Amino acid sequence: MTANMLPRRQFLRGKFLAALQSEKEKKQGFNGIRPPWAAAETLFTADCTRCGDCVRACETQVLIVGAGGFPEIDFSRAECNFCGRCAAVCRQPVFRPSDEPAWTHKIEILPSCLALRGVECRSCEDNCESRAIRFKREIGGIAKPQVNLQHCNGCGACLSVCPVSAVKIIEDFSTLDSPTAPKG
Repeated sequence: MTANMLPRRQFLRGKFLAALQSEKEKKQGFNGIRPPWAAAETLFTADCTRCGDCVRACETQVLIVGAGGFPEIDFSRAECNFCGRCAAVCRQPVFRPSDEPAWTHKIEILPSCLALRGVECRSCEDNCESRAIRFKREIGGIAKPQVNLQHCNGCGACLSVCPVSAVKIIEDFSTLDSPTAPKG
C-alpha cells in the first residue's frame, strides 16, 4: 500500500514517513497479512471471532494476534511452512480450501540489496526452499538476484535473514483468479 492509499488513521499517525514505520511495516506493508488460505479480508474480519485458536496452533509461531485482535503473519519472527494447522483448528468459515493457493504474496528484492550494490551476499537464496531466488553469475562481477514469481510461495523465509532488509513482501494478484484478487 502506498503512502497516498493509507487509511486515515495510519496517515494521522505519521505512517506516510518511512522513518516512522516499523521494520515489519517496511517489509510487509501497512495491512496485516492474514494466515494462509484466509478468505477475502472483508469476509475474514466479519466472521473471525478472534479466539486465538489459530495463533496457538501455529507450529512456527509466525502467526500472531495483530491489530484489532485478528490473526496476522509476522515474518520477522519466522516463516510459514504451510502446515495448515491454523485452518484446521478454526471453527469459523474464514478459510478457503487448502487445495487452492495459500495466498497471493510474493517477494520483491529492493535496490538496497547488497548484491545489487556490489557486495557478495546470498542469504535470501540460502533460505529459499522453493528455489524462487537464484543468483545469476556475471563475468567480472557479483552475482545478481533473480526472483521466479512462479516458484515463490510467499513463505517469508527470505525476509528476516536479509542483513539490510532488502526483501519485501508484495501482493501478486496476477497469479491467482480467486475471490481474494481485486476485480478489474
